[in-house]
Amino acid sequence: MECWIDTHCHLDAPEFAPDRDAVRAAARAAGVAHCVLPAVELSNLQAVRALAHRHGDSYALGIHPLFTGQAGEGDLDLLAQALQDHCGDPHLVAVGEIGLDYFVQGLDAARQERFYRAQLQIARRFDLPVILHVRRSADRLLKGLRELPVRGGIAHAFNGSLQQAQAFIGMGFKLGFGGAVTFDRALQLRRLATELPLDALVLETDAPDIPPHWLYVTAAERAAGRPPARNSPAELPRIGAVVAGLRGIAVEELARACRDNARTALPRLAGRI
Repeated sequence: MECWIDTHCHLDAPEFAPDRDAVRAAARAAGVAHCVLPAVELSNLQAVRALAHRHGDSYALGIHPLFTGQAGEGDLDLLAQALQDHCGDPHLVAVGEIGLDYFVQGLDAARQERFYRAQLQIARRFDLPVILHVRRSADRLLKGLRELPVRGGIAHAFNGSLQQAQAFIGMGFKLGFGGAVTFDRALQLRRLATELPLDALVLETDAPDIPPHWLYVTAAERAAGRPPARNSPAELPRIGAVVAGLRGIAVEELARACRDNARTALPRLAGRI
């Protein structure tokens, strides 16, 4: 069985409350040997750390752009303190999930930018890579990275242009591909997954979000009463099989390359898997 790393999984999310440990066990049985659990706000820093320790996984600490509106003015200091407190923890691999989101309406763009840049500075202080939320924001994220360079990381759920992809790669980033690439209509994303260098890719689920096409519930189905699908890390091998098929390579080759790429992007993983 192939050995996979899910580089982005929110196992602490409330959707997993009824069966969290069983979800992780099912993923392990499917071949997902390791998960990276990014925090999204201060209130779940301890949760992702505890889960990573319980399951032998890894975690990242950060403030997600969608949570910047409710973050307090002192939260950046508290985040830096948490990183200071746990900097010796081998399960801690990055600052994240951080970034910018220009898709969701009603967010304060200037506040997002301030939190993003401050967290880049924190990552520089602790010499950690970052896990980036990239949603209609690639150019602004790249601008911040040019001004405040960090030691690379992962551009999560990447769906930008080839030029943007190459810019992230040039700054030491790997690009995260997940459930969205399994949709036939995702032509640009599939082109990227096919044509980018193999050493630029990592795989992720973003569970419980971004379900692959076989779990997707349409708007009509939701209107008819069918609940939204819950993605899980156990779906990663099947997502990987889709990417391997697009590239015309063996699944084993893709799994091995993505493991190596994840360890390059998040160097502390090297001692863990």
